[in-house]
Amino acid sequence: MHSTINDATLVRQYIDGDERAIEELINKHNQRLSSYIYSKVQDMSITEDIFQDTFIKVISTLKRGAYNEEGKFLPWVMRIAHNLIIDHFRRNKRMPKYRGNKEFNIFSVLTDDKLNAEKQLISDQIDQDLEILIEQLPKDQRDVLIMRIYQDMSFNEIAENTEVSINTALGRMRYALINLRKIIEKNQIVLTN
Repeated sequence: MHSTINDATLVRQYIDGDERAIEELINKHNQRLSSYIYSKVQDMSITEDIFQDTFIKVISTLKRGAYNEEGKFLPWVMRIAHNLIIDHFRRNKRMPKYRGNKEFNIFSVLTDDKLNAEKQLISDQIDQDLEILIEQLPKDQRDVLIMRIYQDMSFNEIAENTEVSINTALGRMRYALINLRKIIEKNQIVLTN
């Protein structure tokens, strides 16, 4: 059950050093923010990445003392998420396409079982390659990444299991992703299907 404490109070408590206040804010707005992100990107793993990046930015801004939108916490967080969604589409050089758009591709809705079997083989190979890459991460980052991605644990659960603050868990996840990207780029690995 979410507390009845308003967002402004929780923000103030967090800025004053109460780590539980940020957990409360994340839990309080998790469903609404996740639903909003998912409605735009239509992919659960991208949704989780953007959700995590949103709260990394929120925490960073609060820690710097740069937050000044008293009483408007959720709209501010939603704006951060919205900007990250736009960044995601720009990075992937594609904006969502809808039926009726002249760029709609009929092949994207047709399925071929042979292609699906091939895609599954490629996907399995990518999973194996990824496991090898994950093994190269420092143990604390590897543990958080495995708990989040493979065990589907919330950052709150990860923080409890590893006996660290939610900030530390988020930070470790962020560094794990950064380090994975560096390993992938350094070794010029392609992880797509």
